[in-house]
Amino acid sequence: MELPSDFLAATVQREQKMRAAATELEANFLAEMLKVAGVGKTPEAMGGGAGEDQFASFLRLEQARQMAESGGIGLAESIYHALKERADV
Repeated sequence: MELPSDFLAATVQREQKMRAAATELEANFLAEMLKVAGVGKTPEAMGGGAGEDQFASFLRLEQARQMAESGGIGLAESIYHALKERADV
């Protein structure tokens, strides 16, 4: 029995959205870990001032997104499988 192409397309789209959500969640987790580790913290001497402090979070988040999309720590994969399992129920 062959499944209709619109059903397959909807399934693929749903799985892509779940994978993207899982990757974004891992990126946010990694950004918080980078923050705790002090990445992007303004140095005491010769710092960039208030502007640097305000934009450091954006830099950390983009760095974390790159890490997550490059494989990260495996959290996105675990989240994706959990989401997929729940969606199949």
